[in-house]
Order: sequence, then C-alpha cells, then structure tokens
Amino acid sequence: MKVTHQISTYTAKGEPIHVFRITNPSGAYVELTNWGARWVTAMVPDRNGQLANVLVGYDDLDSYLTDPYYMGAVVGRFANRISGASFTLDRITYRLEPNDGRNTNHGGFSGFHQKLWQWEVLPTGVRFSLLSPHNEGGYPGNIRITVDYTWNDNNELTIHYGATTDRATYLNLTNHAYFNLSGTSQKITGHKLFIPTEWMLDTTPEFIPTGDIIDISGTIFDFTSPKPIGQDLYADHPQIRWNKGYNHCYVLKKAASPDMKCAARLSDSNTGRQLTVETDLPAVLVYTAGYYKYPDTGVCLETQYFPDTPSHPHFPSCLLQPGEEYNNQTIYRFNSKVSPSDS
Repeated sequence: MKVTHQISTYTAKGEPIHVFRITNPSGAYVELTNWGARWVTAMVPDRNGQLANVLVGYDDLDSYLTDPYYMGAVVGRFANRISGASFTLDRITYRLEPNDGRNTNHGGFSGFHQKLWQWEVLPTGVRFSLLSPHNEGGYPGNIRITVDYTWNDNNELTIHYGATTDRATYLNLTNHAYFNLSGTSQKITGHKLFIPTEWMLDTTPEFIPTGDIIDISGTIFDFTSPKPIGQDLYADHPQIRWNKGYNHCYVLKKAASPDMKCAARLSDSNTGRQLTVETDLPAVLVYTAGYYKYPDTGVCLETQYFPDTPSHPHFPSCLLQPGEEYNNQTIYRFNSKVSPSDS
C-alpha cells in the first residue's frame, strides 16, 4: 500500500491543509484531507477496469473550506438533529447551538467538519485526531477523538471512530460522503438500493424523531428488495415532500451491539460498480441530496446512532462515560459486476 501526502491549500490562519492519497496495488485509491477529516475521492474501477471518482465533491480543496453540505466530512459531535438544541444529563441542561431552526444539526456551528484535524500516516491509511474542549458547541466534556481511514487490496475503506471523555456526554459520529457510482454528475435515480431492514424512524416535518419505530414493509420506503432510487423518489407523500426525497433513518438494530451488519448495498447497472456498506452502528440514514445545489445527484449512507437519541431513552444509547471508549467502525466495499444484469 502506498500512502502519500502534500499540502494543497491553507486555512485563513495560514495553517497547511493536506491531501492524503492511499493507493493499492491495482491502482485504485482514496483521498482524504485533514480539513474536517474528510473523504474526498474514491477512484474505483467499473466492469471494464476504468477508474472514476464515485464521490460527489469539489474540483479543488479550497471549495471545501466554505462547503455547506458536509461533503465527505466526519460529522460531530452529534450526527443529525437534537430537538430544541438541548438535552438534560445528570440533572444539568446543556444548551446547544440552534443551527437548524430551533434544533441543532450535525454538531451546530462548532461542528467537526470545520475543524483542522491533526494527522498521522499509518501503514495502510491515515489517522486523524481532534480535541473537542468542554462546552464546545454547548456539549459537556473534553473529548479526544480519533478517526482511522484504512484502504486495502480489495477496494475496501474502513473508517474506525474512537473517542474518550473526562465527563459524561453524548457522541454520535458519521461520515457524510455523497456517492454516485456512475462517476459522473448525472442523477442517481437509476442506481439500485438495498437496505436490509423493514424498520424506520418516524419523524416530524422538522426531521425530528417522534420516538416511534415504524414498519415500512411494502411502502415507498421499503428497500428490502433492491429497487431504483428514483422509483418512488418523487412520490406524493408528506415524508418525501418534507425531505425533498429520502432523508430517513433506517433501523439496523434496536439495541447497541458490536456485531457487524450490512447497512446498504448500492449498484449502478451502467458501470457495474457496486458499493456494500457494513457497520456495527445501529442505523443508517439515507439522504438523496434533496437540499444539495444539484439535487438527487448523490446519495449519502450515513451509519450512525439514531437522531435525537438524548430525547428518547428507548433508543440505543450513545452516552459516553469517563473510562469508557467510543469504538465503532464502518466498511465501504467497492466491486464491479461483469454483466449489467448482475447489478
């Protein structure tokens, strides 16, 4: 495995921002940057062996400095929303940053996607690390976070999230990559998606969970049999209208556990490319980029704990205590099918 890096641009304070490239023996590679611990490139082959970048993003790293869409970023402290931008823990109410109406989303204005992370080159990847101080964004605890990206000979990218804290706090990390397996900017309506669960979180028009886990068997939200994303993407349904497409949390587990499960499988019949996502996290949020400036040209598969977990004691807990370690991982496996019918 070959790991290279170079300075690509600088922050407003003059701090260097690096781009890291991890290349396997076949020539397939991923690129990362310490700005937001982002995954910015995935050059993987189609059925003919032709490499193309299957991540939606920008042509230059400077554009990521003002990116409002969390492109490829590590999101934290809390992925997705917390209602009322507050939670109560040990009888103390913590006021967070309301950056989504009255709610907080993706860590608020102090989110990790806008941080310059420390870095260390590993034999097959890169480790990013960050100290989030007590009360940053309103969250309690000094948290030390590490995010390891490793790439292997089988075109698998593993992201491992680790963290410790000096006081009780909630932590929910994810990666916000947008995938388009065509390697172009065309819509992903023809991509087929498989999600192996019949359960989803019910939400309000503010995208806040009601607390109900609903059975979606046979509905437009059911992907237990692979179907084109566009099949029901423009359906006349309130949840689709609110979200401008899919922006829904699919329940993989109703209780936290360390076992790995398939979260999703995405395929493009035109190129033969396929992406399988496996995780030990309890949910995957499917977002078809309805609020992106080019809607429906990418799909996010955000493995995570449930949104608004602090408000719902029956959700799998992401409460991190002193002396414990946050320890989760997600694997993104790319391959290609020889025949279009195999996709």
